[in-house]
Amino acid sequence: MNTSSSNHSSSSVIVSALNEPATIRRRAWRMLKDKIVRHSMTFGGLGVIAAILLIFFYLLYVVMPLLTPASLQLVTQFQLPGVENERTLHLAVEEKNELAVRFTDDARAVFFRLQDGHVISEYAASKPDGVEASAFAVSDSTRQVVGYGFANGTAIALQHSYNIVFTQDSAGNRVRTIDPSIVYPLGQDPVTVDPQGQALTHLGVQISQHSNMIAAVTADQRLVVVRVSKAVNFLTEEETLNTVYSEIALDKTGQVTHLLLEKDQRYLYLADTQGVITRYDVREQEIRKEYHAQVVPQGDKITSLRFLTGDISLLVGESNGIVTQWFPVRDANNVFSLQRIREFQGGKSAIVDLAPEERRKGFVAADARGYLGIYHTTAHRTVLSLQAEQPLVSVNLSPRADFLIGEDRTGKLSVWEVHNPHPEVSFQALWGKVWYENYPEPDHIWQSSSATSDFEPKFSLAPLTFGTFKAAFYAMLVAVPIAILGAVYAAYFMSPRIRGVVKPTIEIMEALPTVILGFLAGLWLAPFIEANLPGVFLLLLLLPIGIILSAYLWRFMPERIRYAFSDGWEAALLVIPVLLMVYIAFYFSHPLEVWFFNGNMPEWLNQNGIPFDQRNSIVVGVAMGLAVVPNIFSIAEDAIFSVPRHLTSGSLALGATRWQTMTRVVLLTASPGIFSAVMIGLGRAVGETMIVLMATGNTAVMDFSLFQGLRTLSANIAVEMPESEVGSTHFRVLFLAGLVLFILTFFFNTLAEIVRHRLRRKYSSL
Repeated sequence: MNTSSSNHSSSSVIVSALNEPATIRRRAWRMLKDKIVRHSMTFGGLGVIAAILLIFFYLLYVVMPLLTPASLQLVTQFQLPGVENERTLHLAVEEKNELAVRFTDDARAVFFRLQDGHVISEYAASKPDGVEASAFAVSDSTRQVVGYGFANGTAIALQHSYNIVFTQDSAGNRVRTIDPSIVYPLGQDPVTVDPQGQALTHLGVQISQHSNMIAAVTADQRLVVVRVSKAVNFLTEEETLNTVYSEIALDKTGQVTHLLLEKDQRYLYLADTQGVITRYDVREQEIRKEYHAQVVPQGDKITSLRFLTGDISLLVGESNGIVTQWFPVRDANNVFSLQRIREFQGGKSAIVDLAPEERRKGFVAADARGYLGIYHTTAHRTVLSLQAEQPLVSVNLSPRADFLIGEDRTGKLSVWEVHNPHPEVSFQALWGKVWYENYPEPDHIWQSSSATSDFEPKFSLAPLTFGTFKAAFYAMLVAVPIAILGAVYAAYFMSPRIRGVVKPTIEIMEALPTVILGFLAGLWLAPFIEANLPGVFLLLLLLPIGIILSAYLWRFMPERIRYAFSDGWEAALLVIPVLLMVYIAFYFSHPLEVWFFNGNMPEWLNQNGIPFDQRNSIVVGVAMGLAVVPNIFSIAEDAIFSVPRHLTSGSLALGATRWQTMTRVVLLTASPGIFSAVMIGLGRAVGETMIVLMATGNTAVMDFSLFQGLRTLSANIAVEMPESEVGSTHFRVLFLAGLVLFILTFFFNTLAEIVRHRLRRKYSSL
C-alpha cells in the first residue's frame, strides 16, 4: 500500500512538472524547431530538384533553335527592272539587302531597290562596237566580279561596288544612302584573250590582289588562259597591263557546256555534253590536263555547274532533277580523282540554276517546273523546299543568305526572306561519319575553329562522347580495384589504429584541386611515362607478383618476427616490397627498351603503325584514377564498415573463415553502398575537366588505344565556350554537348539507383 501511494505521488509530480509553463514552452519550441527543420529539409530537396530541372530546361532552351526548322517568306514581287527583251545572266544582292543588280546579255548592269524594283542606275559595259557578248562568267561571290566575253576574242571584267554615304535631310537628320557603281579592275578597255580573234563561247574570270586570270573556250575548241598583271609607273602613276598567254587544244569528244575557274587560280574545270568533267592545272604557263570523271549517267546532261563556297567542291545540276556534290580525293598512292560525295534530290525536272551561299556550305537549287530547294552539303539535308508560282530561270542568295531572289519565266522577280540560322546541324553531322572536303574518307571530326569562311564546319559530337567514355573507362580501370580492395582491407582487416590514420588521409586527398593533378600529370607524369614506358608495363606485371610472393613468403618467416606485428599491420610491411618492385621495374626500363625497342619505345610504336602521343590515355588513367580513388574508397569503406557485427560474428561462429565471411556475407550486405561508390566515382570521372584538359593533349580522335590522347565533352566546353560567338551554331552545339553530358549523367545515376535498390531489397534479409 505504501509502495502504491509512493508511485502515485511520483506520477503526480512528473505530470505537474510536464504541465509547468516553462516545460510547455520548451516543448512547443522543440516542436517548432522540428517543424522548421522538417520543412527546411523538404524545401531543400524540392529546391535541388527544381535546380536540376531549371538547368535541364535552360540547356534545352539554348539548344532548341538548332532543332527549329527553317522558314521562307515571300516579301515582294515586281516586274524585272531594266530592258524587258534583254535576258538576265546574273542577279546579285548587296550586303544590306537594300539594293540588287541585274546583269543582262547586252553587257548592261541595272541597279534597283530590292523593296520595289525601282531602278537606281544603269551602266553599259565598255565593249567593242558592233560586237556581241558571247560568254559570261561570275567570279568568287565575295569579290563581286563578273566578266563578259565577246565574239572578237576579247573580254572585260566588271566589279559591282557599293559605297555607303551619310547625308542630312531638310530636317537635319542623318540619312544613310547606298551609292552603287561599276569598277573595272582590269581597265575599261577589253583585254585580248584569244590573239586569233575567235569568239569566246565560255569564260572564267578571277581577280585578286596579287594576280588576275581570264580563261576561255574559243569557238574552235581551244582552251585559252591569260594571266594579267598590272604595272604602275611611279612617276606618272599610269597603269599598264602585262599579259601572258597559254592555250591547249581540247578533245573533240563533246562540246564544252560549262567552264569554272578556281578563285586561287590553280585549277580549271570543263564540263561537256557527254556529262564528263575534266580538271586542268593552270598554275604554270603550260596548261596540264590532270584527270576527268563521268559525273552524270549516260543519257542525262549537266544542266548547271557551280563551285560550292571555297571552290573545292563542285555542285552538278542534272537533267533528271538531281544535284550531286563532287570534290577531289587523294588515294593511297597520292593520286587525285574526282569523287561523287553526296546526292540531293531536287525536283522532277532539269535543274536550271544553282546558287551557293557565300559564307556557308549551303546552296539553292531551282528546277524547270518551279521547285525551289535549300540544301546544306555537310549536314546532307534538305533545309526547306517550296513550289514557286511560276518556274524560275535564275536565282541567287544575299551575302548573308537571309534573302533569296528569283526571276521566273514571265519576267517577274520574287524576293523571299529566309530564316535559316543553323543549317549545319543534323543527326548525321553530329553523330555519323561525314566526308569532309580534302579528307580521303568519311570520318568523325570535331574542328570548330577556322581562318576563313571557306571552312567547312565539323561539329561531330561522336569523338567527344567517345573520349568522355574512354577517359572514364581508363580512370575507373585504375581507381576501382585500388579503391574497392583498399576499402575492404581498411574496413575489415586493418587494425583500428592504422585505419584511423589511413582513412582520413585518403579523404583529405579528395580536397586536392584537380588543376594541381592535371598540372603534375601534364608537366611531370606524361614525360616521365614517355621516358620509362617499358618500366610502366613491367611494373603492372611485377606489382601483383611481388605482393602475392611477399604474402606467401610471410608464412615462412620466424614466429618471433610474425607475432611481433599485430593483425592488421601487414599493409604497412607491404610498402617495402612495393617500393622494391617499383625500383626494379624502372631500373630495367632502359635496358628493356634497348633490347626490344631499339632504344626508343615510342618511336618503335610509331614505326609499327601504333601512333604514340605523349599525353595519352595512360596518363589520364593514372591521374584521373588517383582523383577518383578517394570518392570510391570513402563511401565503399563506410558501407563495408557499417555491416552489422552480429552478421560477421554469426558467420565466424558457424565455422567460416574471415575471407569466406568477407566474400559471402560482408560484400553482399555492403553491395548497395559499394555500387553507389562506383557510380559516384564514374560520375566524377565523366564530368572531370581540368585533368583531361591538361593531361590528354585534348585531341578529338576516336581511337581506344592506350597511347592516343582524347577530348571529352566537359573539356571541350571549357576550352571553346569562352571563344564562341553567342547565339552562333558553335555556341549552341556546345550547349548541346552540355545537354548530352547532363542526360548521360542522369541516365547512369538513375540506372545506378535502380540497381542499388534491387541489391538492397535482395540482401536486406541477411
